[in-house]
Amino acid sequence: MLTVRATTKGDLAAVDALLARSYPKLLKGAYPPSVLVTALPLISRAQPALLASGTYYAVELEGRIVGVGGWTRDGAVSGRGHVRHVATDDRVVRRGVGRALIAHVGSQARAAGMRELECWATRNAVPFYAAMGFVEEGPMEVTLQPGITFPSVRMRLGLAQG
Repeated sequence: MLTVRATTKGDLAAVDALLARSYPKLLKGAYPPSVLVTALPLISRAQPALLASGTYYAVELEGRIVGVGGWTRDGAVSGRGHVRHVATDDRVVRRGVGRALIAHVGSQARAAGMRELECWATRNAVPFYAAMGFVEEGPMEVTLQPGITFPSVRMRLGLAQG
């Protein structure tokens, strides 16, 4: 049974291990080696502030973390949240981990007053986010650090208030 909980700084090692193991395998078919060689060292590390934010979550299966992700407020647009640093353990893809995580992210963001979520999806994650109700808005380049960008797809999900 999957459980979703807020992460803590104490999850740093487990989240680091998940990102470092899964991103190279899951992104391999979607990006050329020339992109991955510069991007993976930057995206395959847990972000301590995000882990302690209260809006970043771990999905657990039998006591181990098999998925992570969350959301943060958009400082420039009231009512918009950003989906952040989502990953599923490559050994359990297509078993409901990502679906449980994004459903939880959406409900938590909605409860916090967000009207929409924006996601900068990896190329290979676009079908997953579309299945979760996100609408593709088009390609974009995410700046990872000066001089290093990562091709992504901007997607948006309206959060019905009720």
